[in-house]
Amino acid sequence: MHLHLEHDDDPLTLQFVAERNAQSERSLVTPEFEADSAAIKAMIEREDRLIQPVRRGKWLFDFHRSADHPLGMWRRLPANLDPVPAAPWEPVFDLDAFCASENKLWIWRGAITCPWEPTRVLICLSDGGSDLGRLLEFDCEIKSIVEGGFDTPPARCHATWLSRDEIAYFGSIDRLSATRSGWPRVGRRLKRGQAPANAPLLYATADTDVYGSCVVFDPVLSGIARKGTAKPIRLFITGHEIGSCSVFVKDPDFSLRRIDLPREIDVQFNYSYCLWLAKTDERIPAGTLALQPLPRQAGDISAEATRVLFSPGERQSVSQFLLMREWCVFVVSDNLQPRLFVLDLTRTEAEIQEIPLPADVETVALQPLYAELHLGDDTLQVYGEGFLQPPSCYRLELSNHQKPLELIRAASSPAYFDSDGMTSELLEATSEDGTKVPYRLVLPKTWTEGELPVLMYGYGGFDVSLSPNYSGVIGRWLEQGGAYVQAYIRGGGELGPNWHRSAKGHGRHRAFADFAAIARDLVARVYTKPSRIAANGGSNGGLLTGTMLTRYPRDFGAIWCQVPVLDMTRFHIFPAGQAWMDEYGNPDDPADRDYLLSYSPLHNLKPAADVAYPPIYIESSSNDDRVHPSHARRFAERMEKLGHHPLFHEFGSGGHGGDGASSDLAARIALGYSFLRETIMKSGKA
Repeated sequence: MHLHLEHDDDPLTLQFVAERNAQSERSLVTPEFEADSAAIKAMIEREDRLIQPVRRGKWLFDFHRSADHPLGMWRRLPANLDPVPAAPWEPVFDLDAFCASENKLWIWRGAITCPWEPTRVLICLSDGGSDLGRLLEFDCEIKSIVEGGFDTPPARCHATWLSRDEIAYFGSIDRLSATRSGWPRVGRRLKRGQAPANAPLLYATADTDVYGSCVVFDPVLSGIARKGTAKPIRLFITGHEIGSCSVFVKDPDFSLRRIDLPREIDVQFNYSYCLWLAKTDERIPAGTLALQPLPRQAGDISAEATRVLFSPGERQSVSQFLLMREWCVFVVSDNLQPRLFVLDLTRTEAEIQEIPLPADVETVALQPLYAELHLGDDTLQVYGEGFLQPPSCYRLELSNHQKPLELIRAASSPAYFDSDGMTSELLEATSEDGTKVPYRLVLPKTWTEGELPVLMYGYGGFDVSLSPNYSGVIGRWLEQGGAYVQAYIRGGGELGPNWHRSAKGHGRHRAFADFAAIARDLVARVYTKPSRIAANGGSNGGLLTGTMLTRYPRDFGAIWCQVPVLDMTRFHIFPAGQAWMDEYGNPDDPADRDYLLSYSPLHNLKPAADVAYPPIYIESSSNDDRVHPSHARRFAERMEKLGHHPLFHEFGSGGHGGDGASSDLAARIALGYSFLRETIMKSGKA
């Protein structure tokens, strides 16, 4: 079925993309588009935004985009100064200048700190926004790339410092180094100046696994032990599936010993403990958060040593957890409202304490002040925000026993839009099987009953939880009279692991039914009508929106489908798709294939003579190496063959996440908003 569109350099593919891009630009590049693009670009480049600093040594670091640096500037500030926009920030690494010097687009992906020398880092750069990454050694003290330092070839990769002069490098540099899904399988002990292929093997997973990785803790650096009294501990992790792993510790005889943990967990470590969230009922109920000592040698830990920190009640789940040097911190979602808890690990009999949060906070994010989690002190930065509440940073000084634990308001973001008169409501729809499905509705200042344009966003897969975050982009939509919905459908993790598991495999239809139920609930509550609701989602959310088109066309007035998975019989032929079979099923298994075909958007399209689909805008990236752009191409071409008129646009870079310079980011969003303006904003108007 149009398989030539799977070949990126095929002349017919290039012609198809060029012609459809020109068509979508003729339809969507309007004066209103230009205004949106300029406004969104200005938001990205604002100089007065809230700064989220990270400390390395005696410096605070921040990555900042501006009109002069649309790709971004990494900068620093003495740690004794307040990290405010007007502070005397010093440039450290100019990404725009670096890209110009190499005549190549690199996208910032952060930095990996050397624990033995905190201002020595591996800068992580994405090749044009793709999953291919380059690691470049940089000295933050002298603000220079290290001559003869680490500089790895673009590949799917990650690394951990083993010492000042060595890293554990996991890179998919060739087929033998990668799992079947294309993620790193082999870890190598890499020294400066050494080609990764020549570095000695450190660890390897099976080809059928998803990834391998390594974590190193040095008790001397962490202040837990004096020099020479304890050795660093190295943990090796095999990811069997997304959300399933085994953890191994290297014993003194260099053998690997598996730590006795369930496989289906999320887990974090420090030098002394494992903190893990159960995803099944194998040992403790799914959704339970547990703490247990990290074993030093075989047989020294019993199951009785496990301490349950939280067991979920109805509509409760652990949304975040963090294991710091001497503290455990976790956030509980209680009917989709955040609650913050802390536990002092230095006191055996310590009780879990709840830290009160401001009443207007809808979501919380945790970030240690220090870049290396187990260095420095246990100062925690807590960011609280909501759809209509700009983020505020609160400092929580966990280890300062001289004063009570409390949130100290440090700074707040400027408002990106005027939210006076707007409201955010938590509502509930009833799905077709009777399940109550929550969603959040954000209303503009004024609207007409039954005529409200609604942008409805969902994902519903891979245990991903959506949360109410402040966004100037969403704010612009609200200011123009639209409403915004965030749908907490099954397949996501908002209500715990079972909320996700119920929509895995042959339960995928539940996620689709939940999303459609929310659209119908909005109509039943007389907020809007189907012709004024736009379904939006990307990646797995693109599958969701594609299915809304084919299965529920009468419930929507527009579909904005981004970087989508749309052919459920061939997603696994591309390497990244091999990792999704635990979520979706195996297309080569007859039973799974029959179920996948029952909803696969590409295979459920009908001729225009049989069904009138709502307008659809399909968006993809040429260098998306996670969801191949052929899904979007073939879906658009199939629709055209059946007599429909989709809009399609494939961007030349940006990868799966659509990243790039501020102007590129703004234009991409503005094209989507232009589509919404031409469809659900105009629906019903004379």
